[in-house]
Amino acid sequence: MTQTQTRMGQTEFIAMIAMLFATIAFSIDSMLPALPVIAAELSPDAPNTAQLIITSFVLGMGLGTFVAGPLSDSFGRRRIIVLGAILYCIAAAAAYFAPTLETLLMARVVQGLGAAAPRVVSLALVRDLYKGRDMARIVSFAMMIFTLVPAVAPLAASGVISAFGWRSIFAAFLLFAAISSAWLLLRQPETLPAESRRPFRAAPLFAALREVLSHRTIVTTMAVQTLIFGALFGTLSSTQQIFDTTFDRGPSFPLWFALVALCAGVASPVNAMLVGRLGMRVMITRTLIAQIILSSTMVALTLAGALQGDTAFAAFVLWMIGVFAMAGLTLGNLNALALEPVGHIAGMAASVTGAISTVLAVAVAAPLGLAFNGTYIPITLGVAVMAMLALALMLSIPNAKT
Repeated sequence: MTQTQTRMGQTEFIAMIAMLFATIAFSIDSMLPALPVIAAELSPDAPNTAQLIITSFVLGMGLGTFVAGPLSDSFGRRRIIVLGAILYCIAAAAAYFAPTLETLLMARVVQGLGAAAPRVVSLALVRDLYKGRDMARIVSFAMMIFTLVPAVAPLAASGVISAFGWRSIFAAFLLFAAISSAWLLLRQPETLPAESRRPFRAAPLFAALREVLSHRTIVTTMAVQTLIFGALFGTLSSTQQIFDTTFDRGPSFPLWFALVALCAGVASPVNAMLVGRLGMRVMITRTLIAQIILSSTMVALTLAGALQGDTAFAAFVLWMIGVFAMAGLTLGNLNALALEPVGHIAGMAASVTGAISTVLAVAVAAPLGLAFNGTYIPITLGVAVMAMLALALMLSIPNAKT
């Protein structure tokens, strides 16, 4: 397709962008129902290690985030999205045939690398066509559709697993990537003309890295993002085991996860309504305070014996909603705070901050998930500690009207 072809309608464009956004959520949440089966087949002596299927993908995604945007500035949006999808598909095929857990984890890292392209570059594609409030509206509508993916992915995946086995999930990933790439290639013209492209050089990336790391506010907000990402991914990694082992509700896990995702999904529109009046710093700090209270209360009541049986289960579901809502109420604000001092290199800075915080979050999330001991105490206590550290970091940032 060429730049002179007719642009697709806005409704179709929003749906396509939402599907590209959904690559990450679909690739993570669809694996949750498969973790017990994979653990039984590939790591029966250490079932907790199956959780690394989640964090290994996140590691690859973080690394891919560092270069996907700059590459699209040099070679065009469509080309990089499609190349990323091809890498994603190759890795999914390798995961399908993986004979060992170690091979599967390596394939998941590569799959994450590929998935970073459709997720990150699609934002640049939107920016090429829209700006200001129009861009914000398009992204908001796309994110509203995107929030449905975490709700339905585990449920759909459990049906696929029941019918065709856990390896069939990777075939579903192939189909998903093929559909989204074909949609892009057939319907969306390239949005970055050749004359507007910039040569890909390592020097600008490292220059952006140096500048980003020279700002105290940016470094601090990256550390806060790391802790919140770590809490989120650690919770995702261990939640299926908790439902299955702790509460004996493994078969109904996809339905409960859908409920949690839908309830937590209101956090983003709530943040959009309140942030203009309260400011980003207030939204972040108040959310972290609420999370500290929620997680600490869960730990204290459980250790005191006040939470047992169905009461403990209901409290854990509410706690999960709180963790997922914390992400919706903080991560967008943290990104905005981080990019505010470096508007002149916003694209590069977004890649750098996103990559660093995501990769470092793996170092936090993996041990947090692996600490699972048959109860939810390790994850709730870990989230409480990370929220406390994040709050302390936020309070250390010099006061500003943000």
